[in-house]
Amino acid sequence: MNRVENKLVLVTGASSGIGEACAKRFAACGASLILVARREERLLRLQQVLASETDVSVHAHRVDVRDRESVEGLAAQLEKTELVPDILVNNAGLSRGLCKFQEGEFVDWDEMIDTNVKGLLNVSRCIVPMMLTRNSGHIVNVGSIAGHVVYPGGNVYNATKYAVRALTEAMNIDLVGTNIRVSSVDPGATETEFSQVRFHGDKKRAKAVYDGFEPLTGDDIADAILYVVNTPAHVNVANLVILPTAQRNPYVVHVKGGAGRKR
Repeated sequence: MNRVENKLVLVTGASSGIGEACAKRFAACGASLILVARREERLLRLQQVLASETDVSVHAHRVDVRDRESVEGLAAQLEKTELVPDILVNNAGLSRGLCKFQEGEFVDWDEMIDTNVKGLLNVSRCIVPMMLTRNSGHIVNVGSIAGHVVYPGGNVYNATKYAVRALTEAMNIDLVGTNIRVSSVDPGATETEFSQVRFHGDKKRAKAVYDGFEPLTGDDIADAILYVVNTPAHVNVANLVILPTAQRNPYVVHVKGGAGRKR
């Protein structure tokens, strides 16, 4: 059963990777879209593609989720035009560096905390009250296996994803008694632009992360998110951890021609 048809879905970080895959997947299911990202050129290109391939309405907004005023402006505009999202996918997030804590860069830490934690807070705080006015809605926070197991060099990124996990639980508790559901989808190794961003554009190093095994793709995560929001109204998938078959935790990945290895 398709329960997302004719729903309105807001996706952050929609210009690439998991966010772009979600936009395409939801559009294919007949959901209208509000796409949010920093990279306007990519966002508008995606909007044009979806408009030409589907019959759904697609709204694109250049918004940096770290900028609270910008997020508040978007929310005010949506409320004024009665575009209250039925589903919010908090996907915007990133990692910077893979250094030991004592070698970490403050600028990298700030970007991760401001995007992964404060960005999620900014968007959710502005959208949830709109959902409460009609007592319906579904929030999906894209977390990570990094929010379950800490790995060397992950430190601050791990901390931000543990925060996403905690916030998902807290939002669920605070919204008890309402019809608003809150879920997190926590991927393992997923080949998008994630590693390129982590390694500051070093494509060779980023590609090496996935050598010898088949990682997940943005489409895989979009499918998982679609499953979560397509459940009946009385079902709330609080947390879904999704890994490639070759991976069993952040440390153990089966590489072709070898045994399980620590990464």
